[in-house]
Amino acid sequence: MALSETPPIPDSPVTLLQASSADVDEHCAGLGRWRLNYDQISAGAFTGSFTQLSLPRVDVFREITSQQVRQYGQLGDDSVGIGLPWQGEGDLNCNGTHIADAQVIACIDAEVDMCTPKAFELRGVVVSAALIEELGARFDIELPRAAWHQLRVIEMAETPVARLRAHLAAIYQTIAIAPERFNDPAARQALEDALLVVIMDMLPTARPTNPGRSAVARKRTVDRARALMHDSADRSLSLLEICKAVGASPRKLSYCFQEVLGTSPMHYWRAMRLNRVRRDLKRGAGKSVYDVAVQHGFWHFSQFSLDYRRHFSELPSETLRRARPAA
Repeated sequence: MALSETPPIPDSPVTLLQASSADVDEHCAGLGRWRLNYDQISAGAFTGSFTQLSLPRVDVFREITSQQVRQYGQLGDDSVGIGLPWQGEGDLNCNGTHIADAQVIACIDAEVDMCTPKAFELRGVVVSAALIEELGARFDIELPRAAWHQLRVIEMAETPVARLRAHLAAIYQTIAIAPERFNDPAARQALEDALLVVIMDMLPTARPTNPGRSAVARKRTVDRARALMHDSADRSLSLLEICKAVGASPRKLSYCFQEVLGTSPMHYWRAMRLNRVRRDLKRGAGKSVYDVAVQHGFWHFSQFSLDYRRHFSELPSETLRRARPAA
């Protein structure tokens, strides 16, 4: 993992955080103050990068991930996050809704739970919810209460969204070629003010998307199935047990997962268990690869080794070897 951080400039708490990693868990560790967890869904070597410019009242971020990933957790208490998908090989799913070009992701004092596609780039801003409330009250701006306390796909007026895109493009061009320009207090103040103005222009136009009753029902089925998968830490449930518990046939459950997450329940469940195995191996708790694999429901060891290598581009024994201190 590569990580660099420019110390705060005196009298103005500004930092530039830049991190890169070839491991999804290390990538999470480089997300600054965000408290997120990632599970790698698609198979292949993972690479990721995260850049965050922290101004006194606004954080500006750019994240790139090479594989399909499920992201869940919090941006931080009392935070408003606005994200703009920049590119990706497939659909981004947010709260059971596929996001289109004219939409943005808004996380207003809420938990994050979304599934990103391969080769995905997300850019955006994070601001204190209290600051947004204060500015709204001061300028008599009505904020979208329907979008509060939940991660939502939001439609907003095109003009302020385009202005935010232009600001983000210019910021990261400057980071790439002349980051020292952010040492200028006047430039930092002008940038922060411009970002807050465009955010306050965007929010009153926010219209939470209505996914429809059938989409809500599919999301509910998937959520129930995922809850069973993630809560079964002590033993590995079979897909048949999950189908019975949620009251859906294997075919119906497969359709729901494909619509909501862009993958099959079998692939998702195997990916979750492989991620658990990898984390246990990286802890190096004294167990063998075989013991850890069986603990997470992989009874066919040679198939497990093949699946693990395909998913993470290394053998499980290599993961364990790195975790163990040298003799």
